[in-house]
Amino acid sequence: MSMGTPMANYASARRAGDFVFVSGVVAVDPARKAIVASYEDLPAQAREQLRSIGYDTGQMTVDLYEAPAVAQSWFVLERIRQIAAEHGARMEDAIKLVQYFRDLRHYPFYNRVRGLFYPAQPPASTVVEVARFMPGDACLIEVEATIHLK
Repeated sequence: MSMGTPMANYASARRAGDFVFVSGVVAVDPARKAIVASYEDLPAQAREQLRSIGYDTGQMTVDLYEAPAVAQSWFVLERIRQIAAEHGARMEDAIKLVQYFRDLRHYPFYNRVRGLFYPAQPPASTVVEVARFMPGDACLIEVEATIHLK
């Protein structure tokens, strides 16, 4: 799954010395030009990972409530993992995350998904609640990262 290029005229990431600074990543699927909103928008391996931590249950009333925040969390973190790999780094090298939420009630969902990407030691983090994101109101989460290259 290619997660594409930035939505506008900016760099998705810039290297400065031993660091890569990743622009805020939102869950927009460039192939569909749509915001990720459900488990069906994710690849099979993502759905398996999410099932392993109790999401993507197949229960409509549960999944309808959880899916947007959970699916966007996975998509955004996977894109950061891909950007790290493009620079010869691993997800563990993304040492600082700034996480923006439209609603802080989505943080517990995101935090559990983040554990898939950081099973041992989580990164330094900042969490902020904001009113809006580009490209629209269906975006719930945006994450920017600082990656240390070794």
